Amino acid sequence: MHPILSAISSVASLKFRSRTSLELEIVALRHQLGVLRRRQSKKITFLSNLDRVFWVLLYRTWPRIIDSMVIVKPRSVIRWHYTGFRLFWRWKSRHVSHEPLKVGPELKDLIHQMKRDNPLWGLRRIEGELRKLGFDISHKTVRKYLPQRYYSPSPGWRAFLYNHLHHTAAVDFMVVVTAKFDLLYAMIVIGHSRRRIIHYAVTEHPTQEWAAEQIELALSRHPKPKYLIRDRDKIYGVRFKAKLKKLNIKEKVTMRQSPWQNIFVERVNWSIRHECLDHVIVLSQKHLERILGDYVSYYNHSRTHSALDQDCPVPRRIDREIRGKKIVAIPEVGGLHHRYERRAA
Repeated sequence: MHPILSAISSVASLKFRSRTSLELEIVALRHQLGVLRRRQSKKITFLSNLDRVFWVLLYRTWPRIIDSMVIVKPRSVIRWHYTGFRLFWRWKSRHVSHEPLKVGPELKDLIHQMKRDNPLWGLRRIEGELRKLGFDISHKTVRKYLPQRYYSPSPGWRAFLYNHLHHTAAVDFMVVVTAKFDLLYAMIVIGHSRRRIIHYAVTEHPTQEWAAEQIELALSRHPKPKYLIRDRDKIYGVRFKAKLKKLNIKEKVTMRQSPWQNIFVERVNWSIRHECLDHVIVLSQKHLERILGDYVSYYNHSRTHSALDQDCPVPRRIDREIRGKKIVAIPEVGGLHHRYERRAA
C-alpha cells in the first residue's frame, strides 16, 4: 500500500475508535516497551508469569488487543488464557472430594466386626447387611475399607435370562466327597426370578428315575416355569425328558463344556462350596442334607444379593433405628455366617 494511503487509513481508524480502546492499546504498547527495556538491561531473559497474567487479563478485557502485540504471538496469549482457565477451575474445585465419605468410628467398627465374623464376605455382602440395619451407605464407602475386584458374567446369556427371568428355572448337580472318600451327588434347583433355591436333594446313586422324581417334587411346590436350563449330563435321560414334557416345561440345553450358559445355578453351586462345604467335612448323606438345609435357609432368608438390590431371595425387612439401637449377631450355618438385627436395649 502507498505510504500516504497507509497514513490516511491510520488516522481514520484513530478518529472512529473509542477512547477506551485507545487507552488500552497505549497500555499494551507501553508494557511491551518496558519488557524490551528490561531485556536490554539483561534483568530478565523472557516474559515473567506476571507479564503473562497481565496479557491474559488485557485479552479478556479487550480481545482486539491481539492486533497490538509485537513481542509475543497472539497464539501464545490464547494458550496462556486456556492455561489460566484450567488453573482457575482446579483452584475452584480444590474442596470437592471424589473419595468415599468417611464413616463414624461406630460404623467403622461394625464393618470390621462383620468382616471378622464373616471372612468369606465381600464388600457387597457387608453393604447389604448394613442397609438392612438402616445405614444408608454405598458400596464405595465400604470399598474404602474392604477393596474387592469385580467380574461381570457373560453378556449374551445374561440378556436371554433377564428376558425370561420370571419363567425360567435351572438345575445342576454337584459332587461332594465325604470323610470316607465316598461320593455324594447333590441336586440343586433354583428359580431365576429371585435367585431362590427352590429344591435340593442328595443321593449316593443318582439315576434318571430319581432325577425325574426330584424335579417333579421341586416344581410341584412352586409355580411351574416355562423353561428349564440344564447341561448335557447323561442323568437327564429319557425319563427326565418325559417328565418335563408331561409338566409342559421346555428344556434349554447348554452347549458342551459351557457352564457360563447356566451361570445362575453355577454361581449358586460356587457359593455353596466357597461359603459352606469348603469349611466342613461331610460325614454322611444325612450330614450333608442337614448342612445343605441350614445353608439353603440362610441363602434364601438372610443372605443379601447385589442382583436383588441388596435384598434376599425371600424379601427381608429393614431394621430401622426405631426398633432399637443395640445390634446383635445371630449365627447361622453353624457359625460360618451371621445375620444382624436390631434389638431393644
